[in-house]
Amino acid sequence: MERITISIEPELAAILDQLTEKHGYTSRSEAMRDLIRGWHSQDALRQNESSHCIAHIGYVYNHHDRTMAERIANIQHDHHDLTVSSMHVHLDHDHCLEVAFLKGPTKEVRQFANRLVAQTGVRHGSVNIVPVHLALGGEGHDHGNGAYHVHLQPAS
Repeated sequence: MERITISIEPELAAILDQLTEKHGYTSRSEAMRDLIRGWHSQDALRQNESSHCIAHIGYVYNHHDRTMAERIANIQHDHHDLTVSSMHVHLDHDHCLEVAFLKGPTKEVRQFANRLVAQTGVRHGSVNIVPVHLALGGEGHDHGNGAYHVHLQPAS
């Protein structure tokens, strides 16, 4: 670890301490490291520096809209190469929460996620994209059993 010193106003230090405690960080340093990682990841995504990503999409919809579930399923099937998994939760008699987990080229994942969240009837939709890089320079490997795969490592 490299030790650095920063100077901030007392008000900001108090806010940092409150947020550090509220979010369960063990120290200001860990909170700052996490903030910098998040800032860096989002900056990389904005500048399209990361060609691949992992992501999750969460959205709520009214399950009485029978076309909604079919439209969502069709969109996911259209992008089966990006969809890793999805989970469906019944919130009450009327509403469902779904979460879809994605991986693939950032541009395609973003387009798919935006298309899904923009569907008429989707409420409270949000997308979280995490940039990754392909381990081994994009080359895959196997473990001697013929199961070839590529590792996706979160960008630092």
